[in-house]
Amino acid sequence: MKRLSFIAVFAMFTFAVEAQEPKFAPVDASPADIVYYPLNVAKAKDAATPSIKVVYSRPTKKGRDIFGVLEQYGKVWRVGANECTEVKFFKGVRIGGKSIKPGSYSLFAIPNKDKWTLIVNKQTDRWGAFTYDEKKDVIRVDVPVKTLDKPVESFSVTFTEQPKGANLVMAWDKTLVELPIEIK
Repeated sequence: MKRLSFIAVFAMFTFAVEAQEPKFAPVDASPADIVYYPLNVAKAKDAATPSIKVVYSRPTKKGRDIFGVLEQYGKVWRVGANECTEVKFFKGVRIGGKSIKPGSYSLFAIPNKDKWTLIVNKQTDRWGAFTYDEKKDVIRVDVPVKTLDKPVESFSVTFTEQPKGANLVMAWDKTLVELPIEIK
């Protein structure tokens, strides 16, 4: 009888533990990614520190027409998917001739066929551009669109060196834009 009672208590404990397991969301169709400037500084085995960090989600083309169709020309876009893209400046920077203090900001864009208006905004931790607030813009900069020969399947962000800092490079489908950032 003691043995049967022990088995019954053990079984109830097992079911109670199973009932408390959390439910995890499935893997997102547009996974989050991070890019640093200098590139790979987070993997450095020395005391190197980043100047810029970008956290963004990577939607995929999946055979769709992107700019002008999925992401309409002339409308504010969150630059990526899911939450708006966040850029953190660890040092003061200059963009479009304007100084920006260290801190975290969101990155939005207004894509057009020949140019994009890139927007650095104070509002962070927002889903999409649904609650985008133009009054919180820090800077707006127009940059030319470059057309790529081969499409980029997943929205991608990287940095390239420039004499006084870096270019924030963004590409998706056959479109590429670069935002020059001077690091102080």
